[in-house]
Amino acid sequence: MEKMSLLSDIEKKARKNHARIGLGIGKISEKLIKSAEAASEYADVVLVGDEKQIKATGTKLEIIHSAEPPKKLVELLVSGEIDGAVRGTLSATKTLSELKKSLKLTKLYRVALLETADGRPFFLAPVGIDEGNSVEDKVELIKRGVEHFRRFGIEARVGILSGGRFEDKGRDEKVDMTLVEAEIVTKRVRDIGINAKDYSILIEDAIEEANFIIAPDGISGNLIFRTLVFLGGGYGHGAPVLMEKVFVDTSRVGGHYTRAIMLASALKN
Repeated sequence: MEKMSLLSDIEKKARKNHARIGLGIGKISEKLIKSAEAASEYADVVLVGDEKQIKATGTKLEIIHSAEPPKKLVELLVSGEIDGAVRGTLSATKTLSELKKSLKLTKLYRVALLETADGRPFFLAPVGIDEGNSVEDKVELIKRGVEHFRRFGIEARVGILSGGRFEDKGRDEKVDMTLVEAEIVTKRVRDIGINAKDYSILIEDAIEEANFIIAPDGISGNLIFRTLVFLGGGYGHGAPVLMEKVFVDTSRVGGHYTRAIMLASALKN
């Protein structure tokens, strides 16, 4: 099935690229180190953090010592010493603000690679509560996402969601607004040649055809992500930041980073 090939396409690209990827090490666990070692088939993994603590795990992976790993990880990325970075267990606030500051970005756009409990992978955006909260923002997210997936050799099929079914129009002002927004976003991205369809609230229909799902706003996107990954037996493989440099954001809850490192390696230009 074409849908299932999404992960294997990314896997193939990662093996071929075998990039040098830095993994941010804050809190250390056996699971974290094991998942980094398992990613060696996709990348040359470099652990960035407290050398003494990392060495104590007995790992043979390369270590770059830093008392300030968020700063160091971004420094290595910007200087080109690593091809890509994965946040790992570093603080989101510190690392992402360091990234914005160093690359002079006013805003970060992210898209998460998720997998349902029955093994169906798809991309989801927005996933940050402050992302994708306007028509302009969603259009920009879609444009950047579609462009980004081409690095994997993947053509995006975009499924746009709103807060109700089409026939729910008139039931609630807020729902009506999401229906109108979804219609506008769909038209705008289709006008620039992107394969997109408006699925109203029917995420279960969207997943059958689309490989890139757009939530009505950042809050609902974040809830879809959390419900699937933390309650519904699904998986979050990491969220690439949509920019030239390769940075994959990760949730500190999961603790498993093999797929995120694979993603970063596959994205190397």
